[in-house]
Amino acid sequence: MKTIKFGIIGAGLMGREFASAAARWCHLLDMPARPEIVAVCDKNSAIFGWYRDNFPSIRQYTDDYRQILSNPEVDAVYCAVPHNLHEEIYCAIIKSGKHLMGEKPFGIDLKANRAILAALKNHPDIFARCSSEFPFFPAVQRIAAMIEKGSFGQIIEVNAAFLHSSDLDPLKPMNWKRMIEFNGEYGVMGDLGLHVCHIPFRAGWVPKNVRAILSDIVKERPDGKGGKAPCKTWDNATLFCETMDPMSGELFPMTLKTQRIAPGEKDTWQIEILGTKASARFSTKNPKRLEIMEYHGGGAPCGNPQGNFAEPSVATSEARAKEGEQVWQEIDMGYESAFKTITGGIFEFGFTDAILQMWAAFIYEFMEGKPFAKFAGCVTPAEAALSHRLFTAALESQANKSVVTIIKQ
Repeated sequence: MKTIKFGIIGAGLMGREFASAAARWCHLLDMPARPEIVAVCDKNSAIFGWYRDNFPSIRQYTDDYRQILSNPEVDAVYCAVPHNLHEEIYCAIIKSGKHLMGEKPFGIDLKANRAILAALKNHPDIFARCSSEFPFFPAVQRIAAMIEKGSFGQIIEVNAAFLHSSDLDPLKPMNWKRMIEFNGEYGVMGDLGLHVCHIPFRAGWVPKNVRAILSDIVKERPDGKGGKAPCKTWDNATLFCETMDPMSGELFPMTLKTQRIAPGEKDTWQIEILGTKASARFSTKNPKRLEIMEYHGGGAPCGNPQGNFAEPSVATSEARAKEGEQVWQEIDMGYESAFKTITGGIFEFGFTDAILQMWAAFIYEFMEGKPFAKFAGCVTPAEAALSHRLFTAALESQANKSVVTIIKQ
């Protein structure tokens, strides 16, 4: 099996998630290559201890990312740094000839994103993708298969959201994600938005315009020095989008919601698709449950004109659908992953499994030149660029309290 040697720039939370995924690569079956961590860069040297304890393959530790890029042993880089550093470091990675897995939003703003895409255009041999793990949950893969088959019919409505309560406590100290100079004007959209956009964008559901409602709920927080500091980033965002269904050629409403202050939500990613032939919904709040409703028509209309309220002759949900009833099915999903693993299909799938599947998608596409399946691929630079055009329009919409057309390029 071929080995792809990685450097990590930004060795914190998500850097360790990648390293852990690489350490359990044997969990995957039939992969064309495997990642090996050989170099780590972070300004906080205290974090290196965990890597030293667990990864004897790492031969370089540094606080200067340029040393990673000048290391001839490094083939590819995973970069997980604050948004204000994306343009500088991503462009440097690309220009150095290293392949890139970046973090969202792939640039602090539209200008930075365009600079990154320009660097990629000038270096077409570089493979670059952006992180987004939630589409790899088995239920979402099942929904994705329905999209590909056209099972939903004409799309009526799509609702997608990423909700958590990390900032619900107003006494939580300030960090970089609440500082506009580091996180950017997008606020919560830059932090969470691409996770919400991944499936709709891959489906070809491209927003034509947006009316955004952005909320700055907690306006100041403890600064860690005994005082208070202003919070200048948006806490919550709701985007109402008029969107084209490429299969039917008809417009439909799509709502994209990201929230850092969502009472009752620990960390919930969810999607709901309503169509003329079928509907589906999934939430990580219950990661084993997939809800599907199939409707074939041909039955009696609502309110039986004969006044016969007896139970249907056939009790199965499929038969009821054929009789014209609308019946939500609850499917108990097992470990039905895009990429084969050693885990039996009856067992549960979790967040770290989604991380492993996402990295399998990156490695597979890097090696094979195409994704394993349409919805079994990481976010592309073009999809990240679309999110920037959407979020930039959302800022304008909020400022002017108006519907804003999303620019094409």
